[in-house]
Amino acid sequence: MIKTPQILRFQVMWTRLIALVEEQAQTLMQTAFSPLVRESGDLSAGVFDKQGRMLAQAMTGTPGHINTMARSVQAFLEVLPISGMAEGDVYITNDPWHGTGHLNDFVVVTPGFYKGRLIAFFACTAHITDVGGIGLSPEGRDIFSEGILIPIQKLADRGVLNRTLIEIAKANSRLPHELEGDLYSLMASNETAVRRVQKLLEEIREDDIDDLGNYIIDTSRAAAIKKISALPRTESSYRMRVDGFETHVDLVATLRVEGDHIHLDWTGTSGPSKLGINVPLNYASAYSAYALSVALMPDLPNNDGTLSRFVITAPDNCILNARRPQPVACRHIIGCLLPDVVLGCLDAIVPDTVPAESASALWTLIFRGGDPKKPFAITIVTNGGTGARPGIDGLSATSFPSTVKGTPVEVVEAATPLIFYKRELRPQSGGAGQWHGGMGQSMEIGVLDGNPFTLFAAFDRIDHPARGRAGGGCGMPGRLANSEGTLLSGKGAIELAADQRLLIETPGGGGYGSPEERSESARAADARAGYI
Repeated sequence: MIKTPQILRFQVMWTRLIALVEEQAQTLMQTAFSPLVRESGDLSAGVFDKQGRMLAQAMTGTPGHINTMARSVQAFLEVLPISGMAEGDVYITNDPWHGTGHLNDFVVVTPGFYKGRLIAFFACTAHITDVGGIGLSPEGRDIFSEGILIPIQKLADRGVLNRTLIEIAKANSRLPHELEGDLYSLMASNETAVRRVQKLLEEIREDDIDDLGNYIIDTSRAAAIKKISALPRTESSYRMRVDGFETHVDLVATLRVEGDHIHLDWTGTSGPSKLGINVPLNYASAYSAYALSVALMPDLPNNDGTLSRFVITAPDNCILNARRPQPVACRHIIGCLLPDVVLGCLDAIVPDTVPAESASALWTLIFRGGDPKKPFAITIVTNGGTGARPGIDGLSATSFPSTVKGTPVEVVEAATPLIFYKRELRPQSGGAGQWHGGMGQSMEIGVLDGNPFTLFAAFDRIDHPARGRAGGGCGMPGRLANSEGTLLSGKGAIELAADQRLLIETPGGGGYGSPEERSESARAADARAGYI
């Protein structure tokens, strides 16, 4: 048994690890070239023990990055023998099945050494704006059309950069200098964490973090098992239909509380798409586990100990279990809708706890255009409303479950010829209820340089809006049109003339509870704010 003084010592060290990985993430944000990383926090950072188990994660980052990265270090260790690692080595991949589910995210892993011995691994992930191919578009027919794929490789060997790899990646990108800068940012992020852990060990006069790592994993696992043991031994299912691409997609999950773990099975979900909205199982598992964590154990840390209590499965012929070389560029569209299904399952097990369905799928605006001699490419984060929760309204224009921040208009207009003529909340777009759903937003976008521009649409909740819960109403569906009034498709490349404007209305979240139960004071506040 660990004695109390040692427990206190471990707790202090654990807190230092959490602060350390947050500095790791902030280093990445502050040095990144990609606006999606620098402004929106589309990244992850974490520290892992020598077995590849995640010990701590940064608070900054998205579940899709964090929970896939939690497994990706294991993939690195299956390829790279520890005996061959040395100080100054850095490893990299953007393989969707070993990383975060699509080519635009690069995972960088750095082994950390102290006194000549391996002590831990440090990993971080960032969204690279352009990796070649057709770009971040759902129209790819296979992984080969979506960009360059870098298998697990050395980015640096004993401190010497792999210039060949960097030049190949740059040669395949429309934004080569931005890509190169982001690779340096990823390396700098991990290097910051390595130095901080070395300093910690020096201060506490220890040679490694092995005992601390075991304590973190064992304590977290035990706490998660205790939470699960308090649940009824039962199962529940939930079904949600979403837009898809060629046709609608049915997302079906069955949740079973089994002994010391929870099993979530996606059997019954639609088969794969011919286009790039398929989801590798690592990404589907990441968002499934996130929903289970926030609903059942929000006060527990997210690490290998807690994540090991969730078993996520999907059948082979399923859109949530994409296999190489199926296209997966826009795996986030379907992937970000999965927590709504998981929370639907949990509503039957822990009633009056989970929110109504949310807009969920990000309405990320991916533009390319400009003068052929000086083209631009940018990814802009926008979002809809979240579902209402028991006792409180949903959040408006807020990313859930991705947690990325919306891209500031000023940043977009300073970096590109794009101009936002309007960006405002969309009144009445949240579902009615005792607590109403969060509102989406309305935008009107054009260009000032006299050149046509292209939107690579990858949106959902246009045909199938977020549903309410416990008698609440549906949120408004999303809508996409041009300034001539022509409705546009929610997925695929959309070309606009230089004098046209793009009109975007993002979806609202579902309401919770009967609208008749909404208080008079809440109705009056809605009217004062212009929400109704």
